[in-house]
Amino acid sequence: MELVIGTKAWSSWSMRPWLALKRTGAPFTETVVELRRGAQSEAEILPHSPSGLVPALKDGDLVVWDSLAICERLAERFPGLWPKDAAARAQARAAAAEMHSGFGSLRGECPMDLAAEPRAVDLSEATHKDIRRIVALWSGLLAHHGGPFLAGDWSIADAFFTPVATRFRTYGVKLSDFGDAGPCGEYAERLLETPEFKAWEAGG
Repeated sequence: MELVIGTKAWSSWSMRPWLALKRTGAPFTETVVELRRGAQSEAEILPHSPSGLVPALKDGDLVVWDSLAICERLAERFPGLWPKDAAARAQARAAAAEMHSGFGSLRGECPMDLAAEPRAVDLSEATHKDIRRIVALWSGLLAHHGGPFLAGDWSIADAFFTPVATRFRTYGVKLSDFGDAGPCGEYAERLLETPEFKAWEAGG
């Protein structure tokens, strides 16, 4: 398998399936395209991805693009990336899907940048609303499933929220200011301590 990804410091969408694939322990080739070069970046991505976007997974003759679709393909090939329990699996999928389609203000105001020095920034009310929703989502799932991850054991849902944890770190977001009584902050720290994220942050 080959996973085509963007610059590791910036590409949160690339990180998500990379973490899931790394979790499986399966061997894979990593191809990194440098982003933020306009047409040149797109020209280098297009031979790998019909959407012109990263990430893309090459699995034999099959090409799968889009982070969530790639993760679903991996889950089909490597059982264990979603919870075994059907109800927990449904909730984990809902959480991942909400991250995939939502929180646009947070993503826009706080782009992932692993190379940036941590700093506090002023955020809009729309971003505050996104953070409050994330705290509510995390709190509910952690309480319901008992942790240590959103649906108990680590799953694709946690891969989808790991870039969010990096944003909170980079932009000095204190989750206690948004209703967290402690578990969400601990969970965010836990995401950044997984071997998979440590490997990504170190360059693979």
